[in-house]
Amino acid sequence: MDQIELNELEEQDLYEHLRINVDKGQSLLRLDKFLMHRIENASRNRIQNAIDAENVLVNNKPVKSSYKVKPLDVISVVLPHPPRDTEVYPEDIPLNILYEDEDVILVNKPAGMVVHPGYNNYTGTLVNALVYHFQRIKPGTEKLPELPGNDGRPGLVHRIDKDTSGLLLISKNERSLTYLAKQFYDHSIKRKYIALVWGDLKDEGTITGYIGRSLKDRRVMTIYNEESQGKWAVTHYKVLERMNYVTLIECQLETGRTHQIRAHMKHIGHPLFNDAIYGGDKILKGTIFSKYRQFVENCFELLPRQALHAKSLGFIHPTTKKEVFFETDLPADFSAGLEKWRKYIG
Repeated sequence: MDQIELNELEEQDLYEHLRINVDKGQSLLRLDKFLMHRIENASRNRIQNAIDAENVLVNNKPVKSSYKVKPLDVISVVLPHPPRDTEVYPEDIPLNILYEDEDVILVNKPAGMVVHPGYNNYTGTLVNALVYHFQRIKPGTEKLPELPGNDGRPGLVHRIDKDTSGLLLISKNERSLTYLAKQFYDHSIKRKYIALVWGDLKDEGTITGYIGRSLKDRRVMTIYNEESQGKWAVTHYKVLERMNYVTLIECQLETGRTHQIRAHMKHIGHPLFNDAIYGGDKILKGTIFSKYRQFVENCFELLPRQALHAKSLGFIHPTTKKEVFFETDLPADFSAGLEKWRKYIG
């Protein structure tokens, strides 16, 4: 690309992410079909949308999907943000490690920490901290394992949301990662969460349904009745403590879907306390008095995220083949919010 062409891209705030120099023996082929064979994990529909949005240039000019690729064409994919490499860089971030051996690390993740690098969160994540920790204890010898399906998320066999606190299990080698991933796939991992939800529930219950992304808001997961619309999910819950307008519950996951507990509790009309995405950051139960309203606002300030904590985790160890079990206490913000509710109803 010569200097004039580079300047044109800069003026449009576009950056070249991919360049393909077409072979001189290439037969005529539609552009969208050609790119399907050259770009990994890209659907034809997604490629066509990129072409329509003029994010694909042929010889520095936008064209249509039906354009016939010719020998020696130069195809560029341009986007409004600069390209990033996929390597996860080590960062010296403190970790609360509950247990570690040659195969696994068990971390108590604080609320507010993103688990792995991704869009708008390329640094400061748990994985950045883990890579640093791993290199420090075994400098230059190994790195956290990656397998197909967990690219960019080395060592991770499961995840928890940014604003959910609690236990996260990490594999330190490929054998361990494969062994633990099978347990998660088979739903034999034992996981319990503590949640504070709006309203009063019966003593115990089971919530099921197919979880898929909302058609209105891609950030939100919705419960559907049809298998074609999502993945089957099962959450068992039981009441631990009632506080008139909110209830403390324990949730046991039979499956592990994105936002499973948050979406399930919203589905049955009991969103998590202060869960902004699922409507729990509003006063859903209680009186109309201003004193009560101020009390709830104070609780929101004490517990400034969804009231969800991954309390316990049990699994079969990949080397000893014995069942191990770990649990954590509620973090300070969750405990402070609970105590305020207890004093209020007391």
